[in-house]
Amino acid sequence: MYGRDPWGGPLEISAADSATDDDRSRNLNDLDRAALSTTTSRQLDETQQSWLLADPGEKDRRKKKKYVDLGCVIVSRKLFLWGVGIIVGCAFLAGFVTLIVKTIPRKHPSKPPPDNYTVALNRALMFFNAQKSGRLPKHNNVTWRGNSGMRDGLSDSSTMKNLVGGFYDAGDAIKFNFPASFAMTMLSWSVIEYSAKYEAVGELDHVKDIIKWGTDYLLKTFNNSADIIDRVVSQVGDGSTLDQTPNDHYCWMRPEDMNYPRPVTECSSCSDLAAEMAATFASASIVFKDSKTYAKKLVHGAETMWRFARNQRGRYSEQGTDAANFYNSTGYWDEFVWGGAWMYYATGNTSYLRLATHPTMAKHAGAFWGGPDYGVLSWDNKLAGAQVLLSRLRLFLSPGYPYEEILSTFHNQTNIIMCSYLPIFNSFNRTRAGLIELNHGRPQPLQYVVNAAFLASLYSDYLDAADTPGWYCGPNFYSTDVLRNFAKTQMNYILGNNPRKMSYVVGYSKKYPRRVHHRGASIPKNGVKYSCKGGWKWRDTGKRNPNTIVGAMVAGPDRHDGFRDVRTNYNYTEPTLAGNAGLVAALVSLSGETPGIDKNSIFSAVPPMFPKPPPPPSPWKP
Repeated sequence: MYGRDPWGGPLEISAADSATDDDRSRNLNDLDRAALSTTTSRQLDETQQSWLLADPGEKDRRKKKKYVDLGCVIVSRKLFLWGVGIIVGCAFLAGFVTLIVKTIPRKHPSKPPPDNYTVALNRALMFFNAQKSGRLPKHNNVTWRGNSGMRDGLSDSSTMKNLVGGFYDAGDAIKFNFPASFAMTMLSWSVIEYSAKYEAVGELDHVKDIIKWGTDYLLKTFNNSADIIDRVVSQVGDGSTLDQTPNDHYCWMRPEDMNYPRPVTECSSCSDLAAEMAATFASASIVFKDSKTYAKKLVHGAETMWRFARNQRGRYSEQGTDAANFYNSTGYWDEFVWGGAWMYYATGNTSYLRLATHPTMAKHAGAFWGGPDYGVLSWDNKLAGAQVLLSRLRLFLSPGYPYEEILSTFHNQTNIIMCSYLPIFNSFNRTRAGLIELNHGRPQPLQYVVNAAFLASLYSDYLDAADTPGWYCGPNFYSTDVLRNFAKTQMNYILGNNPRKMSYVVGYSKKYPRRVHHRGASIPKNGVKYSCKGGWKWRDTGKRNPNTIVGAMVAGPDRHDGFRDVRTNYNYTEPTLAGNAGLVAALVSLSGETPGIDKNSIFSAVPPMFPKPPPPPSPWKP
C-alpha cells in the first residue's frame, strides 16, 4: 500500500516499521559499532572515542578512587595523602629540632660588668649592716657583729623605755638621733628618686630594710600613739671625756661586750631634732606607701613630731649637753623649711607648703643672705637640700600663686648653689688634686662632698626631666652635663682618683684604709671579752683591723690631699652614719648607663593643684 508522501516520496508501511523499540535500539547500536569498525567511516579522535565507549559506572568508580570528601570541600585523594604526610613530617621535624635545642647547652650572652659607682654602692650599703644595734637579723651578712645594746633604755631608771635597735653613729657605740634621722631622710630621698636604679642592681629591698630599721627605732623614742607629746629621746649612750668613768668614749670595747651604763638623754624643747624626725617619717612614708598600715603610722608620727617641733621651740644641743660636743645644731629654721617640704609631699596638706614657703621662714633660715656655709648640705644645715626639693615642685607642678614668689627665689638660689660648685667660680677652694673644700679646710671633708655630689647629680636629672638643657650662671649658660661631671670628678676622687691612688671607701678596690677608727672592726671576734681598758691595746696598735668594715667611707684627707691611716686619729679614719648616707645617695644617682629620676612617686599624696587667682588690684584713685 502506498501513500502519498507530502515531501515528494512514497509513504510505505513495511514490516520493518512494525519492529519494537528495543529491536530498533539494538539495531542502532549495531549500526554505531559497525560504523566505527568500517574502514570507510571517518576517523574519530581519542576524546570522541572516550565519549562513545566510556561506561558511566566506571566514571563513578574512578571518582571514588581519586577524590576525598571532607565535608565542606572535595579534594584529590592523592593531594590529601600528600598533605597529611607533609604535616606529620613537619611535626616530627619540629619535635626533633626542639629536642636538640633543649638538650644542647646554650650560651647566654654575659651581662656587662657593673660600673664603678654600682660596685661602690653595693659596698656602701653594707656599712649600715655593721652599724646596727639590737638583735640582728640572720641575713645581716656581717660575720663579726652580733646582738648588742639589748638593755638600751630598760636599764635607765629615769626612762624605762625599750630603746633597743637603731644604729650606732660612728666608731663608737652612741646613738645620736639627730644625725641618724638626717641619714634616714637622705636614704629615703634617694629611694624615692632612684628606686628603679636600686631595683636594677638588686639593692632596693636592702636599702628599704635599712630605712625601716632606723624608723622602727625612732618611733620608740617618743609616744608615737599620741597626738601631742612633751619630750623625745635625743641620745642613747654617753661620750663625755671629762672624767675616767667607763662610757662609750673612754672604753674601747666591742658593742657586744658593753657592760657599763648607757644613759638616755631626753629633750623637751628641741625643734631641730623634732623637725628632722618629722622629715624622716614623712619621707619614709613615701618609700613605704605600698604598705598602707606602716605608711599611715609613719605619717602620724611625722605629724606628732611636727606639732612638737612648732610648739616647743629650742635647740636640742644647748650648751652643756653631750650632743653639743659632737653634733651641735646651729639653729632650727632650716629644719622647718626642710621638714615642711617633706610633710607636704607626704600628706598633700597645703598648710605645710605655706609654712615652708613663707618669706619670714626663708629669711630666718638664711635663704637671702648667704654666708660661708651657704649651699653646703649637712646634718646641721638642710637649707640647700630644702631649696632643691622645693625647686622640684616648681619644675614639675608649677603651683603658682601664692607659692610662686618664694619657689622662684628658691629655684634661683638653687641655680646659684650649682654655680658655686663649678671650678670656674671661687666660692669654695679646692685641693691641688681637685677635691672641693666645702668645710673650708676643716677636718672630715668627705661627708660634705658626697652631699654636694648628690645635689648636683640630682638637679641635673631634674633639669633633664623638665626638658631643660641647663641653667645660667650670670650671662653664661651651662649644660646639665657640667653638673654631672662635677659630681663624677668628686666621687672619682673618693673612689681612688687622688694622689694616693687609694679609695676612701673600705672594701672598694685593692687599696683602702686598713686601720679604720671603729671599735667593732678593730677588736677580733676570738671569744675573749676584753674589758673597758683591755681593749685599748687594739685601739693603739699599728696593726691592721682584724675585721673589714666594708663600705665605710672614712673622714677623708686634709686640705693638702694628705691622709694618715691611723686608728687613733678619727679626723682621718672615722666613718659616720650621715656621711655614708650621702655617699649612697650620690652613688645611686650616678650609677647605671642612663640617668633619670622617678618624676611622680614623690607626688603620690599631693592632690591636683589649681593655682589660685592673684588678689584684685587696689581700687583706682584719681
